[in-house]
Amino acid sequence: MIFALNRIGIEPLLTRDFEEIQKADKVIFPGVGEASSTMQHLKELKLDQLIPSLKQPVLGICLGQQLMCKHSAENDTPCLGIFDEEVKKFTPNGSDKVPHMGWNNLRDKRGILMHDLPKDDVYFVHS
Repeated sequence: MIFALNRIGIEPLLTRDFEEIQKADKVIFPGVGEASSTMQHLKELKLDQLIPSLKQPVLGICLGQQLMCKHSAENDTPCLGIFDEEVKKFTPNGSDKVPHMGWNNLRDKRGILMHDLPKDDVYFVHS
């Protein structure tokens, strides 16, 4: 992600420092991995208290977005509760493949981040 931001002229600061995060104009909350172990790590660093209290725009990507919800089915994990949503595992249906990988449409696109995305413009890797 740092290299992608650098390519568009943004020099991000990768930190777990509370003051640096609180004074940032925007925060990206990325993540790769598994919900319960990541939530445990956030709790050890007390970031589970900081992230929900942020007032600036926060973009959750992948596991970061999942953890912003109230609960994940992945190992029955209580999450940050920023969004009153439960993250559920996909159940294969007919020809659907899990994990879901590839370009696909988004339905019900809301908010300034997503409103200008054209059809078929989002790549997914998730289950």
